[in-house]
Amino acid sequence: MKKSTPPALSNPAAKKLTSAAKIHPVVIYPYHQPNDYTDLAALYELVARLDAKKSRYARPITVLDRKTHYAREKDQPFLEFRKNTIARHSEILDAWCVDTCQMWYSGLGRAFEKGAREDVYWVIPGDFNYGTPVGQEVLGRLHDLPEIILELGEDFCIGEIATDHCNSKQLIDTYGTFALLYNWFPAEAQEIRRFTERPRSEFFAIRHSFLKEVLEQRWYPYEQTVVILLQAVFSQKRISRFFVGNISDLPEGRESLSSAMQQVERTERVLKTLWRERHQPRGGWLERYRLLETQSEQVRRTAITIFQNLLEQ
Repeated sequence: MKKSTPPALSNPAAKKLTSAAKIHPVVIYPYHQPNDYTDLAALYELVARLDAKKSRYARPITVLDRKTHYAREKDQPFLEFRKNTIARHSEILDAWCVDTCQMWYSGLGRAFEKGAREDVYWVIPGDFNYGTPVGQEVLGRLHDLPEIILELGEDFCIGEIATDHCNSKQLIDTYGTFALLYNWFPAEAQEIRRFTERPRSEFFAIRHSFLKEVLEQRWYPYEQTVVILLQAVFSQKRISRFFVGNISDLPEGRESLSSAMQQVERTERVLKTLWRERHQPRGGWLERYRLLETQSEQVRRTAITIFQNLLEQ
């Protein structure tokens, strides 16, 4: 793994590229359209500012799932917001998607086809509480996330939201995501944890050359950030972290037990598939796989027991 360097020690060649390179914002519109547009209005104020800086940013892309559209096709406030705000400041990419990660795939793929060799692609999730004072503060500096890649010559920058040890996202990542990663990819898990405690983050930016590698491999409709981080470690890419702040996409402040279970099950399914893809060409892989699968089941069961004790209180 190539280590990140502070600005003063960054590669001078990387600095020369920043003036020509562009940042491509890809906004992932909320799957469930909120009735209150406060958070989205705040987000699209940022999108409008990005769209106005054409020398620095490519035209933003908003990925909008067709299920979301059809659920609101007779809702006049939604139709007006789509026409007067979303379409005014971004290109709308209407797509049928299985889940959020497939929305990333559609949006990043569209942006990549318009991009150039030194460009950076920036995913902005749309379902956070941007209308709050903390959310407004985050929006004011969120552009630093992709700029880290340009300034330091990084390949991937992951955004990390703030949580305490009892937060449901923290619990899922500690007892689910990382526990499973240590089972299936122990060395890579240690390296990933050096950079982030949020390996499933929806905030990230990625360099053109690395995005090309990622797009050419299998893309998962779930937990794709974990896969990208593993691919970055596999190929010794430069990773850095950006502290997003204390914002949330959880209306009730915490995940339900059912949601937490689903997220752990999805992570396990993805890691098992990825492990098989990397090890099937080698002889004797099945015996090793069966052992890891047994251990993985124990990890998953333990995580669900912990969630049941803590999330149902």
